[in-house]
Amino acid sequence: MVETLTQERAASMARIALGHVTREYPHKLDHVLASDIDAQGPRALHPIFFGSFDWHSCVHGYWTLAVLWRRFPGMGPAAEIEALFARSLTPEKVAVERDYLARPTSRGFERPYGWAWLLKLQAELLALPDQTFGRALAPLAQAFAERFKTYLPMADYPVRNGSHGSTAFGLDLALDYAQAAGDSVLADLCGDKARAWYGEDRACQAWEPSGDDFLSPALIEATLMSRVLPRPDFRTWFDAFLPQAAQGLPATLFTPARVSDRSDGKIAHLDGLNLSRAWCWCRLAAGLPIDHPIAVIARASANLHLEASLPHLAGDYMGEHWLASFALLALTAMEA
Repeated sequence: MVETLTQERAASMARIALGHVTREYPHKLDHVLASDIDAQGPRALHPIFFGSFDWHSCVHGYWTLAVLWRRFPGMGPAAEIEALFARSLTPEKVAVERDYLARPTSRGFERPYGWAWLLKLQAELLALPDQTFGRALAPLAQAFAERFKTYLPMADYPVRNGSHGSTAFGLDLALDYAQAAGDSVLADLCGDKARAWYGEDRACQAWEPSGDDFLSPALIEATLMSRVLPRPDFRTWFDAFLPQAAQGLPATLFTPARVSDRSDGKIAHLDGLNLSRAWCWCRLAAGLPIDHPIAVIARASANLHLEASLPHLAGDYMGEHWLASFALLALTAMEA
């Protein structure tokens, strides 16, 4: 059975996100204290993105709401989403969020995961019929785009993990923004850096998952390369990167991760791994020629991974504060 994003499912996911994007506690700050005056709570530091356990999850909670609102403007929670955006995405609050970046101790704040999600949120706001919220968030998005432009030229090496440090994931989401905003400088920089970091990778061993992965280091890299290489070149690259994929090897990439304890925040990451692998497999199937031997296998693996974790978006806050976003990535990719 192929899962789809129905209006009923969208409404359910929207209610999950609405239940946490303004929930201030519990909260895990990415915050450096330089003096006693810096000892402030989440809402004081971040008047928009103070919920969802941490800043980046709140950002992609807003992204989830924006996507669902655009796709299903007649669903039950739509009015609540619009009201939330109207009181949260204001120039005054955006200015406070941007000012936080000016702190000397904020240079590495949320790099690159939170940077990328903020840009992806802005890309979605730009797709809404009403540009009010995109205009309001634009100064913060532009600040993070500039951070990428400063950081990428000095980043000699990628980060090849399956969590927040993943540079492949960061570039992938930054490209969404660059295309939506018409930022050709950022788009070219992301493409150049992706080819420099990953262009010579061969025979990936796929030693994953680790105990807290929510991304597949192998598949997110391959998905990124499908965007920055011409289709014939990508096929050549992919066949060298995963030369036994048509035989279902490495088997770990085709096997959903087992989640032994969903109340443990790190172990709960593995539900995200399953959902993000579904997203990647769908995109890889779309990025390869229809006659490529992996195409059918990739779709089947995507379904398998999605079915393993889609039923677990809510129930424990360790997953509930973020998993709907990753489910939405997968479900929208299924439509391609």
